[in-house]
Amino acid sequence: MIQVRKVSKIYLQGKQEICALSDVTFSIGKGEFISIMGASGSGKSTLLNLIGGLDQPSMGEIFIDGSPLHGISDDELTLIRRKKIGFVFQFFNLLPILTAEENVGLPLLLDGIPFSQIRGKAIDLLASVGLGSRTKHRPEQLSGGEMQRVAIARALITDPSVLLADEPTGNLDSHISEEILGLLKNLNQAGQTIVMVTHDARAASFGNRIIKLKDGGIIEDVAVSGRAE
Repeated sequence: MIQVRKVSKIYLQGKQEICALSDVTFSIGKGEFISIMGASGSGKSTLLNLIGGLDQPSMGEIFIDGSPLHGISDDELTLIRRKKIGFVFQFFNLLPILTAEENVGLPLLLDGIPFSQIRGKAIDLLASVGLGSRTKHRPEQLSGGEMQRVAIARALITDPSVLLADEPTGNLDSHISEEILGLLKNLNQAGQTIVMVTHDARAASFGNRIIKLKDGGIIEDVAVSGRAE
């Protein structure tokens, strides 16, 4: 479903070249839950950005559902992101003036679809993440965990091929983190492909495969045999 082939990413810092990723190759099958781990500066966020079409590799190829994410225009990348990729971020990125249901529907609103046609699906998604009674609440009226649930529902509104989560529990306490990770696990068990970046080994154990990065390269790619309770 996702192929990453000999991908490198080099940034210029003044006249110096910084290699964030070097010759990375792996694939992700439909329905997998991949946890990408590594220390700060290992390249994990760079890799997630490339898979999400937020940036393009300096070298190599990336495909999602057979569509290339390399060597294409910004407009083509934007279209792929809207149709195939859902994003969940550490800091939620909800619009404070919108209600929960309006935040969830925002990606389709940006595609020009009237909210009257979106609202029912937004409400259903909020119910599916345990917020059926909070559809009219604005972010300031929600807890951190509730805001992240809204963000997850928003990421699912386009029926994405893959859900990308960048440190989704990094701004939450341990109890709420467990709830959010359990929600992601349930979504995966229902068939949603998920790629999650995390520095937390316990969070990574909710996936079914862990890819570890160091200095821009893969040092380990292993299946998760079980998760400690």
